[in-house]
Amino acid sequence: MRLRGRKGIREDIERQQDLVILNPKDYQGKWSEVFGNNNPIHAELGMGKGRFIGEMSLKYPDVNFIGIDMYDELIRKSSEKARAAHGVASDEGDIKNLKLVLFNIEHIEEAFSDGELERIYLNFSDPWPKKKHERRRLTHRGFLQKYVSLLNEKGEIHQKTDSRSLFEFSLNSFADMGLRMRNISLNLHEDGDHADHIMTEYEMKFAGQGINIHRVEVVIGKQALESHISLINKQQPE
Repeated sequence: MRLRGRKGIREDIERQQDLVILNPKDYQGKWSEVFGNNNPIHAELGMGKGRFIGEMSLKYPDVNFIGIDMYDELIRKSSEKARAAHGVASDEGDIKNLKLVLFNIEHIEEAFSDGELERIYLNFSDPWPKKKHERRRLTHRGFLQKYVSLLNEKGEIHQKTDSRSLFEFSLNSFADMGLRMRNISLNLHEDGDHADHIMTEYEMKFAGQGINIHRVEVVIGKQALESHISLINKQQPE
């Protein structure tokens, strides 16, 4: 992906120290200190233009959100969308429960310590369709092993994609690692939009064109798995 943005983008995001973090390695294991509380931390890996993470941080003020992308221009666009969603101008104060991070997800384990995250969002990740590039897919076993370490006892992965091939690959990757999946959908918006569902820019575009959106939740942490199994058992007929 190549992005062509206006001049001064780096200077722009460097001025936003209240919202943008350019050196996440310095905060490995210290993200609760960054936010100033012990609320759960949810991270979106590859946030694009940032609509999802900005709206989520507004809807769930008791959760700390981190949006990560490797392109300056996307960090800038995400900061604009987040401030617009919260009604906060750059000179009026920060957004308490959101940080936007400029970083390459390939080295995600260098930005967080084991058990530091409670949820990871993978929204419309690059499908890398060629077989020779499958290691770059964010649901490749190499990445999943990192996520499992970084997620805590309540940890989950939530994935959405329009790519059938990536979704099939992902489901197989999760299964091969023995991970429990739930709420698998092959056409998320078949019955219309979900009121409790925040859509990304891509999702709004694709859903509007009638393109199927695939979604799955992967249960990772011990407590999350126990809660999931307990719920299933309660739903079983006596």
